[in-house]
Amino acid sequence: MILSPSLLSCDFARLAEELSALEAAGITWAHLDVMDGSFVPNITFGPPVIAAMRRTTKLFFDCHLMIDEPGRYIDEFAQAGADLICVHAEATNHLERVCASIAQSGCKPAVALNPATPLEAVRYLLPQLSMVLIMSVNPGFGGQAFIPFCLDKVRELKAMIRAAGAATLIQVDGGVTLDNCAELVAAGADVLVSGSAFFKHPPLPERHRQFQGRCGG
Repeated sequence: MILSPSLLSCDFARLAEELSALEAAGITWAHLDVMDGSFVPNITFGPPVIAAMRRTTKLFFDCHLMIDEPGRYIDEFAQAGADLICVHAEATNHLERVCASIAQSGCKPAVALNPATPLEAVRYLLPQLSMVLIMSVNPGFGGQAFIPFCLDKVRELKAMIRAAGAATLIQVDGGVTLDNCAELVAAGADVLVSGSAFFKHPPLPERHRQFQGRCGG
């Protein structure tokens, strides 16, 4: 299990320090929630802030683009230092084209699915995807409660990936806590995003150990 803490829940006034604290806690991934105020009802940050963060850390940048028509900005996010770029299936009419563009940029391509979006949206893309993100809350804000049916969705996606003979990772984002992380990993999740359930419970090295102890990693 890879834990990818969501920077949405960190102290934005101390970003460089927060990134250093993640590294010191043994974290290897950081989840960057990019919101445009259109696809989701919130605004966060974009390529300039990511580029500034990139200069301070070697963490794997897991960039989750909650923006309309993400294909317009793939090169900008790649140049800013993203390692993986995840776009929403609901945000573009040309999902395969956008995923191919992400791969061409040198980043790992991934697709996010909102809770009510069926898995069929990614079935034929699985061989070219590094990861599928199952949203277990409706995106836009941190601190929401996990939507229970998303656990079945993870199980079904795992079976779909095996049937396709793909190596696609499954990420879960939204309401991930110590109470449900083991069940999510047992269902097939490889990468867990945790925001407030991680950052709001210092010290971070101990919190990371608690997640690892509960569900492995």
